Amino acid sequence: MNIRKELEKRILIIDGAMGTMIQRHKLEEKDYRGERFKDWHTDVKGNNDLLSITQPDIIIGIHKQYLAAGADIIETNTFSSTSIAQADYDMQSLAYELNVAAAKCARQAIEEFTLSFPLSTSKEGPGLRFVAGAIGPLNKTLSLSPDVNNPGYRAVTFDEVAAAYTEQIRGLVDGGVDILLIETIFDTLNAKAAIYAAKKFFRDNKIAELPIMISGTITDASGRTLSGQTLEAFYTSIRHAKPLSVGLNCALGATQMRPHIEELSQIAECFTSAYPNAGLPNAFGEYDEQPHETAHIIEEWAKEGFVNIVGGCCGTTPDHIKHIAQEVKRYEPRALPLVEGVL
Repeated sequence: MNIRKELEKRILIIDGAMGTMIQRHKLEEKDYRGERFKDWHTDVKGNNDLLSITQPDIIIGIHKQYLAAGADIIETNTFSSTSIAQADYDMQSLAYELNVAAAKCARQAIEEFTLSFPLSTSKEGPGLRFVAGAIGPLNKTLSLSPDVNNPGYRAVTFDEVAAAYTEQIRGLVDGGVDILLIETIFDTLNAKAAIYAAKKFFRDNKIAELPIMISGTITDASGRTLSGQTLEAFYTSIRHAKPLSVGLNCALGATQMRPHIEELSQIAECFTSAYPNAGLPNAFGEYDEQPHETAHIIEEWAKEGFVNIVGGCCGTTPDHIKHIAQEVKRYEPRALPLVEGVL
Protein backbone atom coordinates (compact mmCIF):
# COMPACT_ATOMS: atom_id res chain seq x y z
CA MET A 1 0.00 0.00 0.00
CA ASN A 2 1.39 3.36 -1.04
CA ILE A 3 0.54 6.05 1.47
CA ARG A 4 1.97 8.75 -0.80
CA LYS A 5 -0.66 7.97 -3.41
CA GLU A 6 -3.38 8.14 -0.77
CA LEU A 7 -2.12 11.53 0.41
CA GLU A 8 -2.35 12.86 -3.11
CA LYS A 9 -6.03 11.83 -3.26
CA ARG A 10 -7.39 12.96 0.09
CA ILE A 11 -6.71 14.29 3.57
CA LEU A 12 -5.81 11.32 5.77
CA ILE A 13 -6.97 10.97 9.37
CA ILE A 14 -4.58 10.01 12.16
CA ASP A 15 -5.99 8.77 15.45
CA GLY A 16 -6.41 10.58 18.78
CA ALA A 17 -4.97 10.24 22.26
CA MET A 18 -3.99 6.82 23.58
CA GLY A 19 -3.46 8.00 27.17
CA THR A 20 -6.87 9.64 27.36
CA MET A 21 -8.52 6.39 26.34
CA ILE A 22 -6.43 4.28 28.73
CA GLN A 23 -7.47 6.56 31.61
CA ARG A 24 -11.10 5.67 30.93
CA HIS A 25 -10.36 2.09 32.01
CA LYS A 26 -9.32 3.28 35.51
CA LEU A 27 -6.58 0.66 35.73
CA GLU A 28 -4.86 -0.15 39.01
CA GLU A 29 -1.32 -1.32 39.76
CA LYS A 30 -2.30 -5.00 39.44
CA ASP A 31 -3.82 -4.34 36.02
CA TYR A 32 -0.58 -2.87 34.71
CA ARG A 33 1.45 -5.73 36.19
CA GLY A 34 -0.63 -8.60 34.88
CA GLU A 35 0.50 -12.10 35.77
CA ARG A 36 3.96 -11.79 34.26
CA PHE A 37 5.04 -8.75 36.31
CA LYS A 38 3.04 -9.41 39.49
CA ASP A 39 6.26 -9.49 41.55
CA TRP A 40 8.10 -6.64 39.78
CA HIS A 41 10.25 -4.72 42.24
CA THR A 42 9.03 -1.20 41.34
CA ASP A 43 5.60 0.35 40.78
CA VAL A 44 4.57 0.20 37.14
CA LYS A 45 1.20 1.96 37.23
CA GLY A 46 1.35 4.73 34.64
CA ASN A 47 3.63 2.81 32.29
CA ASN A 48 1.02 2.78 29.54
CA ASP A 49 3.36 1.18 27.04
CA LEU A 50 3.56 -1.94 29.22
CA LEU A 51 -0.12 -2.58 28.55
CA SER A 52 0.75 -3.76 25.04
CA ILE A 53 2.18 -6.83 26.80
CA THR A 54 -0.01 -7.17 29.91
CA GLN A 55 -3.38 -5.92 28.56
CA PRO A 56 -3.21 -6.24 24.77
CA ASP A 57 -6.99 -6.52 24.43
CA ILE A 58 -7.39 -3.02 25.88
CA ILE A 59 -4.88 -1.54 23.42
CA ILE A 60 -6.39 -3.40 20.46
CA GLY A 61 -9.84 -2.22 21.53
CA ILE A 62 -8.73 1.42 21.62
CA HIS A 63 -7.19 1.11 18.16
CA LYS A 64 -10.44 -0.37 16.82
CA GLN A 65 -12.47 2.50 18.29
CA TYR A 66 -10.30 4.96 16.37
CA LEU A 67 -10.59 2.90 13.20
CA ALA A 68 -14.36 2.90 13.58
CA ALA A 69 -14.24 6.69 13.98
CA GLY A 70 -12.55 6.98 10.58
CA ALA A 71 -8.81 6.90 11.31
CA ASP A 72 -6.64 5.97 8.33
CA ILE A 73 -3.45 5.94 10.42
CA ILE A 74 -3.22 4.47 13.92
CA GLU A 75 -0.22 5.03 16.16
CA THR A 76 1.44 2.27 18.14
CA ASN A 77 1.34 2.47 21.93
CA THR A 78 5.10 3.12 22.09
CA PHE A 79 5.50 6.77 23.07
CA SER A 80 7.95 5.81 25.85
CA SER A 81 9.18 2.44 24.56
CA THR A 82 12.89 3.19 24.63
CA SER A 83 15.46 1.87 27.07
CA ILE A 84 16.06 5.46 28.24
CA ALA A 85 12.41 6.18 29.05
CA GLN A 86 11.72 2.71 30.47
CA ALA A 87 14.55 3.19 32.96
CA ASP A 88 11.99 5.02 35.12
CA TYR A 89 10.47 1.59 35.80
CA ASP A 90 13.75 -0.35 35.58
CA MET A 91 12.37 -2.01 32.45
CA GLN A 92 15.13 -1.09 30.01
CA SER A 93 15.48 -4.71 28.92
CA LEU A 94 11.89 -4.75 27.67
CA ALA A 95 12.27 -1.94 25.11
CA TYR A 96 12.50 -4.14 22.01
CA GLU A 97 9.68 -6.43 23.18
CA LEU A 98 7.39 -3.49 23.95
CA ASN A 99 7.73 -2.17 20.42
CA VAL A 100 7.13 -5.53 18.77
CA ALA A 101 4.08 -6.16 20.96
CA ALA A 102 2.59 -2.71 20.35
CA ALA A 103 3.09 -2.93 16.59
CA LYS A 104 1.40 -6.34 16.57
CA CYS A 105 -1.53 -4.94 18.58
CA ALA A 106 -2.05 -2.20 16.00
CA ARG A 107 -1.69 -4.61 13.10
CA GLN A 108 -4.14 -7.05 14.71
CA ALA A 109 -6.64 -4.24 15.28
CA ILE A 110 -6.58 -3.34 11.59
CA GLU A 111 -6.95 -6.98 10.54
CA GLU A 112 -9.89 -7.59 12.89
CA PHE A 113 -11.59 -4.32 12.00
CA THR A 114 -11.22 -4.94 8.29
CA LEU A 115 -12.82 -8.38 8.67
CA SER A 116 -15.75 -6.91 10.59
CA PHE A 117 -16.13 -3.84 8.37
CA PRO A 118 -14.72 -4.66 4.94
CA LEU A 119 -15.93 -1.34 3.53
CA SER A 120 -13.60 1.35 4.80
CA THR A 121 -14.87 4.57 6.32
CA SER A 122 -12.60 6.31 3.81
CA LYS A 123 -13.68 7.18 0.28
CA GLU A 124 -11.16 4.87 -1.33
CA GLY A 125 -12.43 1.48 -0.25
CA PRO A 126 -11.15 -1.31 2.00
CA GLY A 127 -7.70 -1.96 3.35
CA LEU A 128 -6.24 1.53 3.16
CA ARG A 129 -5.24 1.80 6.80
CA PHE A 130 -1.73 2.26 8.08
CA VAL A 131 0.23 1.59 11.28
CA ALA A 132 2.55 4.39 12.38
CA GLY A 133 5.30 3.40 14.79
CA ALA A 134 5.22 6.14 17.44
CA ILE A 135 8.68 7.34 18.49
CA GLY A 136 8.43 9.77 21.41
CA PRO A 137 10.78 12.56 22.50
CA LEU A 138 12.48 10.88 25.54
CA ASN A 139 12.67 12.15 29.11
CA LYS A 140 16.28 13.31 28.59
CA THR A 141 17.36 16.04 26.21
CA LEU A 142 20.49 16.62 24.15
CA SER A 143 20.08 20.38 23.82
CA LEU A 144 19.33 21.40 27.40
CA SER A 145 21.09 20.83 30.70
CA PRO A 146 19.05 19.41 33.59
CA ASP A 147 21.45 21.21 35.96
CA VAL A 148 20.84 24.97 36.14
CA ASN A 149 24.29 25.42 37.70
CA ASN A 150 26.06 23.62 34.86
CA PRO A 151 24.69 24.66 31.45
CA GLY A 152 27.18 22.44 29.62
CA TYR A 153 26.08 19.23 31.35
CA ARG A 154 24.05 16.63 29.49
CA ALA A 155 22.39 13.61 31.09
CA VAL A 156 22.79 11.58 27.90
CA THR A 157 24.94 11.55 24.75
CA PHE A 158 23.92 11.61 21.10
CA ASP A 159 25.24 8.06 20.62
CA GLU A 160 23.23 6.80 23.60
CA VAL A 161 20.05 8.39 22.27
CA ALA A 162 20.67 7.01 18.77
CA ALA A 163 21.28 3.52 20.20
CA ALA A 164 18.03 3.66 22.18
CA TYR A 165 16.08 4.77 19.12
CA THR A 166 17.73 2.08 16.97
CA GLU A 167 16.47 -0.59 19.36
CA GLN A 168 12.98 0.92 19.25
CA ILE A 169 12.97 1.14 15.46
CA ARG A 170 14.09 -2.47 15.15
CA GLY A 171 11.16 -3.56 17.32
CA LEU A 172 8.65 -1.46 15.38
CA VAL A 173 9.87 -2.75 12.02
CA ASP A 174 9.90 -6.36 13.23
CA GLY A 175 6.36 -5.85 14.55
CA GLY A 176 5.16 -4.75 11.12
CA VAL A 177 4.63 -0.97 11.08
CA ASP A 178 4.11 0.88 7.79
CA ILE A 179 5.50 4.28 8.85
CA LEU A 180 7.85 5.67 11.48
CA LEU A 181 6.42 8.68 13.34
CA ILE A 182 8.97 10.80 15.23
CA GLU A 183 6.59 12.93 17.27
CA THR A 184 6.11 15.53 20.00
CA ILE A 185 9.58 16.91 19.28
CA PHE A 186 10.63 19.62 21.72
CA ASP A 187 14.37 19.06 21.23
CA THR A 188 15.40 18.89 17.58
CA LEU A 189 18.71 17.24 18.39
CA ASN A 190 16.85 14.29 19.91
CA ALA A 191 14.80 14.12 16.71
CA LYS A 192 17.96 14.20 14.61
CA ALA A 193 19.28 11.25 16.63
CA ALA A 194 16.06 9.37 15.79
CA ILE A 195 16.39 10.26 12.11
CA TYR A 196 20.04 9.16 12.12
CA ALA A 197 19.07 5.89 13.86
CA ALA A 198 16.32 5.17 11.32
CA LYS A 199 18.43 5.90 8.24
CA LYS A 200 21.36 3.86 9.60
CA PHE A 201 19.09 0.96 10.58
CA PHE A 202 17.64 0.62 7.09
CA ARG A 203 21.05 1.07 5.47
CA ASP A 204 22.85 -1.43 7.71
CA ASN A 205 20.12 -4.04 7.32
CA LYS A 206 19.81 -3.49 3.57
CA ILE A 207 16.05 -3.07 3.68
CA ALA A 208 13.89 -0.45 2.01
CA GLU A 209 13.29 2.65 4.10
CA LEU A 210 9.86 3.12 5.61
CA PRO A 211 8.33 6.60 5.21
CA ILE A 212 9.13 8.90 8.14
CA MET A 213 6.62 11.34 9.56
CA ILE A 214 8.02 14.11 11.78
CA SER A 215 5.93 16.15 14.20
CA GLY A 216 7.25 18.93 16.40
CA THR A 217 5.80 20.81 19.33
CA ILE A 218 5.49 24.58 19.67
CA THR A 219 5.43 25.16 23.40
CA ASP A 220 4.30 28.77 23.80
CA ALA A 221 3.04 31.94 22.13
CA SER A 222 6.54 32.84 20.90
CA GLY A 223 6.20 30.17 18.23
CA ARG A 224 9.34 28.32 19.30
CA THR A 225 10.16 24.80 20.40
CA LEU A 226 11.37 24.21 23.96
CA SER A 227 14.96 24.12 22.71
CA GLY A 228 14.47 27.59 21.20
CA GLN A 229 13.97 27.05 17.49
CA THR A 230 11.48 28.91 15.34
CA LEU A 231 9.22 26.74 13.19
CA GLU A 232 11.21 27.51 10.05
CA ALA A 233 14.48 26.66 11.80
CA PHE A 234 12.99 23.39 13.02
CA TYR A 235 11.87 22.45 9.52
CA THR A 236 15.24 23.38 8.05
CA SER A 237 16.96 21.20 10.67
CA ILE A 238 15.05 18.05 9.74
CA ARG A 239 14.48 18.69 6.03
CA HIS A 240 17.48 16.52 5.09
CA ALA A 241 15.52 13.45 6.25
CA LYS A 242 13.20 13.88 3.25
CA PRO A 243 10.21 13.06 5.46
CA LEU A 244 6.85 11.92 4.17
CA SER A 245 5.31 14.67 6.27
CA VAL A 246 6.24 17.33 8.78
CA GLY A 247 3.80 18.79 11.24
CA LEU A 248 2.85 19.80 14.75
CA ASN A 249 1.15 18.08 17.64
CA CYS A 250 0.55 18.48 21.39
CA ALA A 251 1.11 21.52 23.68
CA LEU A 252 -1.47 23.68 21.87
CA GLY A 253 -5.13 23.43 21.04
CA ALA A 254 -6.28 23.89 17.45
CA THR A 255 -7.03 27.60 17.95
CA GLN A 256 -3.51 28.34 19.18
CA MET A 257 -1.89 26.05 16.59
CA ARG A 258 -3.53 27.62 13.54
CA PRO A 259 -0.96 30.34 12.67
CA HIS A 260 1.88 27.84 12.98
CA ILE A 261 0.16 25.32 10.71
CA GLU A 262 -0.46 28.07 8.16
CA GLU A 263 3.23 29.02 8.23
CA LEU A 264 4.35 25.41 7.93
CA SER A 265 2.05 24.80 4.97
CA GLN A 266 3.88 27.54 3.08
CA ILE A 267 7.45 26.38 3.73
CA ALA A 268 7.24 22.57 3.79
CA GLU A 269 8.09 20.79 0.56
CA CYS A 270 6.54 17.57 1.90
CA PHE A 271 3.05 16.77 3.16
CA THR A 272 1.93 18.48 6.37
CA SER A 273 0.27 17.01 9.46
CA ALA A 274 -1.48 18.51 12.48
CA TYR A 275 -2.98 16.83 15.50
CA PRO A 276 -3.65 19.36 18.26
CA ASN A 277 -4.86 18.82 21.80
CA ALA A 278 -8.55 19.18 22.63
CA GLY A 279 -7.99 22.82 23.52
CA LEU A 280 -5.84 23.90 26.47
CA PRO A 281 -6.06 22.01 29.78
CA ASN A 282 -8.21 23.38 32.59
CA ALA A 283 -7.10 23.91 36.19
CA PHE A 284 -7.36 20.16 36.80
CA GLY A 285 -5.27 19.24 33.76
CA GLU A 286 -8.32 18.01 31.86
CA TYR A 287 -9.47 18.95 28.37
CA ASP A 288 -12.90 20.48 27.84
CA GLU A 289 -13.01 21.22 24.10
CA GLN A 290 -15.85 19.25 22.56
CA PRO A 291 -15.46 17.14 19.41
CA HIS A 292 -17.52 19.47 17.20
CA GLU A 293 -15.45 22.47 18.37
CA THR A 294 -12.12 20.86 17.51
CA ALA A 295 -13.49 19.60 14.21
CA HIS A 296 -14.80 23.03 13.21
CA ILE A 297 -11.35 24.62 13.63
CA ILE A 298 -9.59 21.83 11.74
CA GLU A 299 -12.19 22.08 8.98
CA GLU A 300 -11.06 25.66 8.43
CA TRP A 301 -7.48 24.43 7.99
CA ALA A 302 -8.64 21.96 5.37
CA LYS A 303 -10.71 24.62 3.63
CA GLU A 304 -7.69 26.93 3.48
CA GLY A 305 -5.48 24.15 2.09
CA PHE A 306 -3.07 23.93 5.03
CA VAL A 307 -3.05 20.19 5.74
CA ASN A 308 -2.65 16.66 4.40
CA ILE A 309 -2.98 14.66 7.65
CA VAL A 310 -5.12 15.65 10.65
CA GLY A 311 -6.14 14.09 13.94
CA GLY A 312 -5.92 14.68 17.67
CA CYS A 313 -3.47 14.59 20.55
CA CYS A 314 -4.03 14.96 24.33
CA GLY A 315 -7.65 14.94 25.41
CA THR A 316 -9.04 13.83 22.06
CA THR A 317 -11.22 10.73 21.73
CA PRO A 318 -12.82 8.66 18.97
CA ASP A 319 -15.66 11.20 18.98
CA HIS A 320 -13.19 13.97 18.16
CA ILE A 321 -11.70 11.89 15.35
CA LYS A 322 -15.15 11.02 13.98
CA HIS A 323 -16.16 14.68 13.81
CA ILE A 324 -12.82 15.70 12.26
CA ALA A 325 -13.08 12.97 9.61
CA GLN A 326 -16.62 14.02 8.71
CA GLU A 327 -15.70 17.68 8.39
CA VAL A 328 -12.52 17.41 6.29
CA LYS A 329 -13.63 14.75 3.81
CA ARG A 330 -15.26 17.47 1.67
CA TYR A 331 -11.97 19.19 0.98
CA GLU A 332 -9.04 18.51 -1.29
CA PRO A 333 -5.67 17.82 0.34
CA ARG A 334 -3.02 20.53 0.41
CA ALA A 335 -1.07 20.70 -2.83
CA LEU A 336 2.69 20.54 -2.35
CA PRO A 337 4.19 23.97 -3.01
CA LEU A 338 7.09 24.72 -5.32
CA VAL A 339 9.57 26.19 -2.84
CA GLU A 340 12.35 28.19 -4.45
CA GLY A 341 15.84 27.53 -3.16
CA VAL A 342 17.54 30.81 -2.22
CA LEU A 343 20.90 31.64 -0.70
